[in-house]
Amino acid sequence: MPVAVTLSTASVYPQGAADAFEMAARLGYDGVEVMVWTDPVSQDEDAIAELSDHFGVPVTSVHAPTLLLTQRVWGRDPWAKVERAARMAKGLGAGTVVVHPPFRWQKEYATGFEAGVRRIAQAEDVTLVVENMYPWRAGGREFAAYLPSWDPCDRDYDALLLDVSHAATAGTSCLEMAQRMGDRLRHLHLTDGNGSPKDEHLLPGEGSQPVAELLAHLAATGWQGDACVEVTTRTSRGPDERRAALASALAFARRHLEVPAPA
Repeated sequence: MPVAVTLSTASVYPQGAADAFEMAARLGYDGVEVMVWTDPVSQDEDAIAELSDHFGVPVTSVHAPTLLLTQRVWGRDPWAKVERAARMAKGLGAGTVVVHPPFRWQKEYATGFEAGVRRIAQAEDVTLVVENMYPWRAGGREFAAYLPSWDPCDRDYDALLLDVSHAATAGTSCLEMAQRMGDRLRHLHLTDGNGSPKDEHLLPGEGSQPVAELLAHLAATGWQGDACVEVTTRTSRGPDERRAALASALAFARRHLEVPAPA
């Protein structure tokens, strides 16, 4: 069974969720990951269900509003956010919920985070994947911004997400991180980066990460997760240029996920 290539609604920013579904349908993506964001449509399960039905594109994953810029979306209680995202995913028929590790200042949330993620996953019968992040750097200094760690590989999580851009920002090879994650790797944010302290989310193949090798590795090992294109297109000069960029990302993914025929 081929790896599904899906599109994050974040990839069409500053356009909204409705535009992401339209682009996913037009370009031939296998599904959509809904980034719950300040866009009111992204927060509305009924509106998302209508878009999915209208464009014939399934919702395959939901990204909980656990980013720095979504601290006020769905209130301030982080556990309530994760629980609501899990219920939304279940209601939409999506099997995966994306969460970030707690920020360092969320000490109460960080206490028991591993057990809490497992509890919600079991209660809602969805897979909660914990995403790799990166150290924050400024003025030549490095700051530990996440608890228990930006690197989820050594923690007791059942399922993990590999974000290629975050690996680049952390100074880590995405291929090596995938190998460290092993069977717990369930979801991929397909993007790229050059190792800048700024999280770049380049189109796959435009950075220095071994993205083609990563996809070939996943295909060869029979990986069954989703490769979700999560890139920055905010500098695109209009919808046509953005659409072309996302078509290019899809073509890259399909090309490198193809399993070679036996010799």
